[in-house]
Amino acid sequence: MRDKGNSAGRKFGAPRFGGSRGGPLSGKKFGNPGEKLTKKKWNLDELPKFEKNFYQEHPDVVRRTVQEVEQYRSSKEVTVRGHNCPKPIINFYEANFPANVMEVIQRQNFTEPTAIQAQGWPVALSGLDMVGVAQTGSGKTLSYLLPAIVHINHQPFLERGDGPICLVLAPTRELAQQVQQVAAEYSRACRLKSTCIYGGAPKGPQIRDLERGVEICIATPGRLIDFLEAGKTNLRRCTYLVLDEADRMLDMGFEPQIRKIVDQIRPDRQTLMWSATWPKEVRQLAEDFLKEYVHINIGALELSANHNILQIVDVCHDVEKDDKLIRLMEEIMSEKENKTIVFVETKRRCDDLTRKMRRDGWPAMGIHGDKSQQERDWVLNEFKHGKAPILIATDVASRGLDVEDVKFVINYDYPNSSEDYIHRIGRTARSTKTGTAYTFFTPNNIKQVNDLISVLREANQAINPKLLQLIEDRGSGRSRGDRRDRYSAGKRGGFSSFRERENFERTYGALGKRDFGAKAQNGAYTAQMYLNVSVFFIIALYIVCYQNRIVI
Repeated sequence: MRDKGNSAGRKFGAPRFGGSRGGPLSGKKFGNPGEKLTKKKWNLDELPKFEKNFYQEHPDVVRRTVQEVEQYRSSKEVTVRGHNCPKPIINFYEANFPANVMEVIQRQNFTEPTAIQAQGWPVALSGLDMVGVAQTGSGKTLSYLLPAIVHINHQPFLERGDGPICLVLAPTRELAQQVQQVAAEYSRACRLKSTCIYGGAPKGPQIRDLERGVEICIATPGRLIDFLEAGKTNLRRCTYLVLDEADRMLDMGFEPQIRKIVDQIRPDRQTLMWSATWPKEVRQLAEDFLKEYVHINIGALELSANHNILQIVDVCHDVEKDDKLIRLMEEIMSEKENKTIVFVETKRRCDDLTRKMRRDGWPAMGIHGDKSQQERDWVLNEFKHGKAPILIATDVASRGLDVEDVKFVINYDYPNSSEDYIHRIGRTARSTKTGTAYTFFTPNNIKQVNDLISVLREANQAINPKLLQLIEDRGSGRSRGDRRDRYSAGKRGGFSSFRERENFERTYGALGKRDFGAKAQNGAYTAQMYLNVSVFFIIALYIVCYQNRIVI
């Protein structure tokens, strides 16, 4: 907690841990989260008053004309909606942060605020609710943490039994840990305490941190629900709420937990919601939780990727991916900067591909949701420090994984949505750096082809003609088999091995020797093909019946 001898503030009474005293969630994996938490009935007249508007425009900001403001916003692709939005700041000193905060900023050699910081800091310091929509690597963590420190410094001291003043909800433990790393550096300089609570780690140390008192708590929804139900903490003192990566939390099914948690927080709080996308589900959450909020969008208003990323799409088939990946890794590993994340769809694929690559001598490690926290931390540490420059991951790592020098991203499996695609490739080209994203796109991903093309066009990327051909094939009603022939690459024609093709040729004759990219020349050839197939299956049927003494 803060050193009471070094700052001032009136005190609340001496509340103790309250709310539900029930135990943690039942052992049912898919039980009703937070069922023991009751929605609080708040009477604002009885609640202690608190301040949340601390912003004073710097004279340089005051002198900035409307034309200069609009020019800055346009140059940084900043779009603002809402009433009473303050002007952006252009230099750090214009934010009037405390001296100890400025010292940390100077040590980190930041030259100027990012676009979301420049516009977000004045809004947050003014006590306004806000929504920030920005790509990954945009500096959003400091956009809400530094105003949180100012907010906390103007609140009464924590008393024994008080919960946090600032609560940050994050979808994954990786993101929560990374936010905590940033929070710890700044909070230490300001004599504040912060903690990080998440599943997959022992509860004891996390409970002890909460009982000692922390001004800032970064939490994943599930573990926080556990502690609230068990009475290990409370949110009566929480007046500054942050929902980080709100779209991802909704994707992961955390909406019931989020609503239960927010019900425990006084309604006159300040709320800041951050998201990389702005779908209707996130918009509804904002309408429910925020009041007269300012909406800040960085970049294009439609679904968009970081323009500093070169996006390369390879239209192929699943059987071709392994060979293509190896050839790609041979090129990447010859580069001086070669840190690479390979994204796959399933945990099993992650383990299988990791084993295969390590067996072949590649410095690869895997991470997914079933790994223990200790193993995940170790793998991420090895990756960050370059000891294992290839990280194979499921989407558990696709958001919030903040490694500055990732140069390449490979989508071995295309994700379920273009939003996830944008988040995945956003692991490279952090801040103002550049990066490259390779994507294997198969005809099985046809449902996402239009969205992918839209993302590529918005970012001024080259469009693989085979993507357009996929759309044409779908429109003409070609079968999956036809698409397979068209998009198979290399001499194998889509077969996983030479022996597989040899067996195919032995069975079907000329069919196996044809160019798989060519169309049938005439109806007679097609009829002969179907006749061959029919004869083959009739013979096979007779053999099976004979072996099983079946009379037909």
